[in-house]
Amino acid sequence: MLELGVKFLLSYFIGSLMGAMIVGRIRGGVDIRTMGSGNAGGTNALRTQGVLFALGVIIVDVGKGAIGAGVIPGLDLPFVGIDPEISRTWLTISCASAAVFGHVWPIYHGFRGGKGAATYIGTFIVLNAFFIIPLLLVWAWMIVLFGYVGLATMTAAVALPVWLAASRLPADQALFIYSVVMAMFIIYWHRSNIQRMRRGEEDQITRLMFFRRKEQATDNEQH
Repeated sequence: MLELGVKFLLSYFIGSLMGAMIVGRIRGGVDIRTMGSGNAGGTNALRTQGVLFALGVIIVDVGKGAIGAGVIPGLDLPFVGIDPEISRTWLTISCASAAVFGHVWPIYHGFRGGKGAATYIGTFIVLNAFFIIPLLLVWAWMIVLFGYVGLATMTAAVALPVWLAASRLPADQALFIYSVVMAMFIIYWHRSNIQRMRRGEEDQITRLMFFRRKEQATDNEQH
């Protein structure tokens, strides 16, 4: 259990390294938590600071998920060692979860972080990179339909365990449980987005909404 506890904490500490804060410090002390939606994630970074800033944030946040899931579980740490009684699969899942939790509740930044999506994607670089493409396709399709980043993220997170249940159980039980737990957390972490959508106050990426653009084009032709 010592190995599990130590590596969980290491992954959490790595997850607490916020891409938004790192890039913001490089850019002269920018703190996007005081801007826009107040979220320290890629979407708010894009809206408030532009493409290059957001790209740097996403690279860091995805990368730490990959490190938490792919590097930390395999370390042979001094005075800790490798516990043969601990499942390597569940150790990897635990470290992946810790990296995501660190992103959302970063110990270095007053436990005020992002909403976990980019780091969650990063963990799948290690857990099963095949699932990244369908996740992104579902996300993109929801953006095209509705224009809400939060809604697209929640839908993609829920779609993954549904797909796993239909096609990969019981072989991928650990991955299925991980995806279910993360889907529930991601919905919880997006509760402010849900409230804004209900009030009609949530920002939309209208330029990417295919059907909205089609409707607008039709209206323009009629006028």
